[in-house]
Amino acid sequence: MKELVQLTEGWSLDHDGDPLPARVPGCVHTDLLAAGRIPDPYLGLNEHEVAWVGRRAWTYSRALEPDEAAEQPHERTDLVFDGLDTAALITLDGQELGRTRNMHRRYRFDVTGRHGLLRVEFASAYDEADAVRALTGERPNVYPEPFQYVRKMACAFGWDWGPTLVTAGMWRPVRLERWSTARLARVRPLVTVRDGVGRVELRVDVERTGRGAGRRLEVRARAGGVRARAAVDGNAAVLTLELPDVELWWPRGYGEQPLYDLDVTLVDQDAADDAAGGADDGRLDHWTRRIGFRDVVLDRSPDEHGTAFTFLVNGVPVFVRGVNWIPDDAFPSRVTPGRYRARLEQAAGAGVDLVRIWGGGIYEDDAFYDACDELGLMVWQDFLFACAAYPEEQPLRGEVEAEARDNVVRLMPHPSLVLWNGNNENLWGFCDWGWEPALDGDSWGGGYYLDLLPRVVAELDPTRAYTAGSPWSGSWDHHPNDPAHGTHHSWEVWNRRDYAEYRDSVPRFVAEFGWQAPPAMATLRRALPGESLAPDSPGMLHHQKAEDGNGKLARGLARHFTPPEGDFDRWHYLTQVVQARAVATGIEHWRSHWPVCAGTVVWQLNDCWPVSSWAAVDGDGRPKPLYHELRRVYADRLLTLQPGGDADGPVLAVVNQSAEPWHAPVTLRRVRADGSTVAEQVLDLTVGARQVHRRTVPRDLAPDAASAEEFLVADAETGAEADAGSGAGAGTGGLRALHFPVPDKDFAHPAPRYDVEVVTPAGEGDGGGRGNVEVVVTAHTLVRDLLLQADRLGPDAVCDTGLRTLLPGESVRLRVRDAAETGEDAVRTALFCVEPA
Repeated sequence: MKELVQLTEGWSLDHDGDPLPARVPGCVHTDLLAAGRIPDPYLGLNEHEVAWVGRRAWTYSRALEPDEAAEQPHERTDLVFDGLDTAALITLDGQELGRTRNMHRRYRFDVTGRHGLLRVEFASAYDEADAVRALTGERPNVYPEPFQYVRKMACAFGWDWGPTLVTAGMWRPVRLERWSTARLARVRPLVTVRDGVGRVELRVDVERTGRGAGRRLEVRARAGGVRARAAVDGNAAVLTLELPDVELWWPRGYGEQPLYDLDVTLVDQDAADDAAGGADDGRLDHWTRRIGFRDVVLDRSPDEHGTAFTFLVNGVPVFVRGVNWIPDDAFPSRVTPGRYRARLEQAAGAGVDLVRIWGGGIYEDDAFYDACDELGLMVWQDFLFACAAYPEEQPLRGEVEAEARDNVVRLMPHPSLVLWNGNNENLWGFCDWGWEPALDGDSWGGGYYLDLLPRVVAELDPTRAYTAGSPWSGSWDHHPNDPAHGTHHSWEVWNRRDYAEYRDSVPRFVAEFGWQAPPAMATLRRALPGESLAPDSPGMLHHQKAEDGNGKLARGLARHFTPPEGDFDRWHYLTQVVQARAVATGIEHWRSHWPVCAGTVVWQLNDCWPVSSWAAVDGDGRPKPLYHELRRVYADRLLTLQPGGDADGPVLAVVNQSAEPWHAPVTLRRVRADGSTVAEQVLDLTVGARQVHRRTVPRDLAPDAASAEEFLVADAETGAEADAGSGAGAGTGGLRALHFPVPDKDFAHPAPRYDVEVVTPAGEGDGGGRGNVEVVVTAHTLVRDLLLQADRLGPDAVCDTGLRTLLPGESVRLRVRDAAETGEDAVRTALFCVEPA
């Protein structure tokens, strides 16, 4: 059998003649940081202090001993790199093994019988980009960095949420593979299901040694108790497994996620026959993955509204509740399987059912997709092109094709993977961002997205859909970002408008939209130690990478609240409130128009460092209020009030994405600012499975459109399936929707009054002030958007609930874990709510 030897130890990094211990997988920055040679670039203004690291060459080395760790002799030894970042020269005992120029693919070198000093010399990515640009000519992009000339994680060069930390190193595992006769070079399982029968068509490529050329080889496969075998013809074999009565894999919220072990073994049949039942059974190589059986169709048919973009999973149309994903660390080698799992469990806990891997990052580690398979999170995978015109000439074109082939084959076994996408915003950029005149006929990437990549997917993974880009209307007959056709990115609202204007259109599928807010207070205090925090303090400005980001935050806040001059805590709370409300406004509106709109993918779930951004979970992994708001608006059952037109008044939308009908008696109340009820009516509604019910609110219940003293409340009971943290209502099992006719700054909010009681559940706490507590808040007035910022009670503290609105006499129970401070005074300082202007 093939023998694997991991080369994780014994590496050193040459730092101006001084060998430093190196960690593999890792990168130059993490090794320098571990050796104390650079400050933490995430803290303060230190990013500037380490800019030099990305602009120079670096060399890693280790000794490769003769037959290192070999348990038995083999005909062939390969040196395998799963990821080299990025332009590298590899030598062994002074002899060149090869050169690389792509972070996103794997490399293999024959080192049979060779030993000595193994060196991996990385050029600066800037130097590599300059060399390629000299060959291909200049191309436009949206940032002043040369990321489109090198096949490297684009956001390493900085983004509007990320630092400029241009890495180098062996960022994925390195190993020796020792083998004889033949090995499994490539396994492609084409997994389909029809009429309850699961089908796995295996296409297997084999590499032979010289002595293996004449051997009779056989591929054997097994899944779900079914076996198959086929002889290798030359260097290829095809075999099929058919599994009756398979259990279907479903996205979370639609069913279970059964997974089947698929095992493939390469056998030397001549050796097996000679052994005649002895210890040597002829096995040469083994490959195993988990697969799932599901049918995913992307409906892109024209209709009276434009062009659809609707996922059907196992025949069921799905309103996608998605989030965009960026690399979870600016140094991706630091992201462990456990960290992937924790972050994706956060996504699932927020009601998410699809994660889009954005095209300026990386093809993630298998651990990411494994977790998505298990959690029922569909994966939309971008090919790695973002926000730039990309040259199509060599040396890039060959790298792009090799990279695509490598990753399509690597990822295709995962049932969670539902879509390949050609690029992020480049088709849009070609039309709208002034590229076409600047290009003057030069290539810009269109040949990748509309020709090369769809051909690669059709050849290697024909079971999955491909789309040329996001946004993309499906053809040049329509503008690439036309909301009526295909996918749409909604950025005009954040950039220039009020979030209420999300309601002005009903796109077919919203693949990006979002609103910024700062991270949690504990995250800011860790990242900006000793700084007197203010929106425009040096560290805050440095950790705000968006163009005019603070200006947009200020304008968004001023449309709804009176800006709190000189009160950073208040500014911090209100900007987080605006973020949560903005995203909720878009999702509630678009969900209420299902099935015309078939999905929203929020920008973004996560951050790669501590920064003010669009993320729901900040760079230290702490949920923002937006995270809890996603739990509410992405729940199966949603109650929402839409303002409607001036003539018709507000619209009640009752959204039922569950598989069962929802009998939903809805209580509508017109309420004064003091909490007294002016009018009330109960609507006895039943909403079918996967359906939306919309109706205009009765006229006598609708507040005047300019009223500063009345608002509308809708309450519905959902039963035990709802939890206290997912609804806006006061009671467990209840959903609440609110409609205030005017912005908060114009509404007659009373001064909020409420009681606070801190309860330590029996058996909790450690007697030293740290523990789990429940905070019961009872309102005596209208208390709008009450928020307990648990991290103010200790950096590890978390609360199960986000923004909650209480009417007089209502109570809410907030559960807090791992609080360092649990006294009532400390809890009160961590509580915030909307106050009178």
